[in-house]
Amino acid sequence: MELFAHPFSSYCQKVLVALYEHALPFDYRLLSPEFPRHLAELQSLWPIGKMPVLRDGDRVLAEASIIIEYLDRRAGDARLLPADPDRALRVRFLDRVFDNYVMTPMQAIVADYIRQPAERDPVGVTRARAMLRSSYAWLDGELADRGWACGDFSLADCAAAPSLFYADWVEPIDPAHENLRSYRERLLARPSFARAVDEARPYRHFFPPGAPDRD
Repeated sequence: MELFAHPFSSYCQKVLVALYEHALPFDYRLLSPEFPRHLAELQSLWPIGKMPVLRDGDRVLAEASIIIEYLDRRAGDARLLPADPDRALRVRFLDRVFDNYVMTPMQAIVADYIRQPAERDPVGVTRARAMLRSSYAWLDGELADRGWACGDFSLADCAAAPSLFYADWVEPIDPAHENLRSYRERLLARPSFARAVDEARPYRHFFPPGAPDRD
């Protein structure tokens, strides 16, 4: 398998966690200017141009959640997406929550730092921060008495790890949300995500708002 990705990308980290959880071998196609061939290949495989993309023989998959579901099937143990339909539905739901209501507003805040001052969107950033605070509060209640988002480590946790990792950098999680803060710490200690975080350390100086001196 070939993964077209960058280690500092949140959605790429989401897939890397799944690959490391399953200990699946793959070739890393680093998407960076020093590897123009990889960038050209990505564009030919997925004209939308978004990463990550997984190529496995003749099969090409885009979108992190879809890639993870494929990896779960390929590994053959249904570890990250339960076979039980009701449990799987819950996992998919929380996967969407982390992507849409944590990852997306976090990325909106980060993207605003890249804009020229005259093009910045303070209203959009205010809304994104409010969405993060609302999501934090809801998730804190959902995570009471849980080790992982849906019982066993799953697709939902693959989504949670990078989204909460970066979101706390731009809109710190309130200390009152002890369940959510503890969950983030457990994710950072999980070997699969700890590996992804370590692989991304050389790129932290690229974080537009400035990476905090922690994690």
